[in-house]
Amino acid sequence: MVDPSGLEQVRALLESGVEVTDIVHDSRLVTAGSVYLCLRGGSFDGHDFAEQAVADGAVALVVDHRLDGADDTPQIVVDDTRLRAGPIAALLAGQPSHQLTTVGITGTNGKTTTAHFLDAIFTANGWRTGVVGTLHGPRTTPEAADLQRTLRRFLDDGDKAAVLEVSSHALALHRVDGTEFDAVVFTNLGHDHLDLHGSQEEYFRAKARLFSREFAPVGVINVDDPHGRLLADTAASTSPGKEFRVVAVSTSELDDVRVDAASHGYRWNDLVVDVPIGGHFNVANSLVALTTAVELGVDAGVAVEALRSVSAVPGRFELVRTPSAERLGLTVVVDYAHTPDGLAEVLASARTVADGHGVSLVFGCGGERDRPKRPEMGRVAAELADRVVITSDNPRREDPDGIIDDILGGVGADYRARVVTNLDRRSAILSALEAARSGDVVVIAGKGHERSQEYADRTVDFDDVSVAAEILESLA
Repeated sequence: MVDPSGLEQVRALLESGVEVTDIVHDSRLVTAGSVYLCLRGGSFDGHDFAEQAVADGAVALVVDHRLDGADDTPQIVVDDTRLRAGPIAALLAGQPSHQLTTVGITGTNGKTTTAHFLDAIFTANGWRTGVVGTLHGPRTTPEAADLQRTLRRFLDDGDKAAVLEVSSHALALHRVDGTEFDAVVFTNLGHDHLDLHGSQEEYFRAKARLFSREFAPVGVINVDDPHGRLLADTAASTSPGKEFRVVAVSTSELDDVRVDAASHGYRWNDLVVDVPIGGHFNVANSLVALTTAVELGVDAGVAVEALRSVSAVPGRFELVRTPSAERLGLTVVVDYAHTPDGLAEVLASARTVADGHGVSLVFGCGGERDRPKRPEMGRVAAELADRVVITSDNPRREDPDGIIDDILGGVGADYRARVVTNLDRRSAILSALEAARSGDVVVIAGKGHERSQEYADRTVDFDDVSVAAEILESLA
């Protein structure tokens, strides 16, 4: 009988006594005992490297057709290696997500901060926690084999919980298939990754895939976001009798909301919440984290207390805290905002902090990424900031001038006077800080936690926080 999923074949392999030490999709990482997963990509076909994988010690191959010349090596033949990779990798890793308290977070903005909050809460609850996300690797969500290996490592290291940022790419490409979550979380949906998904509808559909009993029994959804409201209605209505429960979360239910550059707080369930991280959008992030933690059995008091001392999130409404900034009377914020919605959120928070003073913005757009969002980024920047310096982000193999032209295409004639361009990012930051006056807020957006800048022929060290601090010191 044909087994298109490959799971029965994997079980038979394990029962045969073959010692499996790892599963990999990169043939260069094969070692003795590895199962080599042959994935097809846009510019490569893993099947072409199967022979070398066997020579390097692979004890089995996962393929979508039987390969000649590898008859002495077990071949797990499936209908689609990418579709089946997650469940196969999970089984070979010993189903680590089943043994961890596992949370998956998806959304355009807020994934990293919400994951950071949950990590702090779980740790305070005595659950040593592993985190997978933007701050922890080259991809927000790794390929299936890498993800299951990481979860296995968390378990072997003694972790009790895992918090995963789940990207739309990961959902569309089935990277988290085979992962069993105890809860899944939706933060919001904006304009991003249309280079992959083609339309906002397909982007939303990819995100929504996570909210089903296939992955978790409960979904915590921010219904302040219109797509969150739609998702809450859809998930609840399409899963009758399948034990998928929706927990709707809204900041409108909070009392005494307080937000400034360095902190936010509110009253929640008769508890006073204080979080030493600013930005009004972080109210929703901390509320979602608190709600998720309580749903999973954490005492509300423990969760609230954990957030009182949570550390800053690198590149997420991160204040450049230097004596120089204080002497100059400036509030300087570095944020990863790289979507129109994310940029609008950060600028709205900056406007609140400025309290009548000016808001300046330095930003650019990355090359080889979602070109249609660039003019919209330009429109948002020009309409919501008082002074805008458009500069390079990570141009990669694109012409930096062309990227800036795309951004400028969204700037209306009425706002052109407040926009300047400067290809050199350091010089752009310098010009914004030089022009700022006491009481102003300067936002440096787009790269956030990143510590380098990518060009076609080189990658150079560049840290927005460090560069801003150095320039402030020279100006004070």
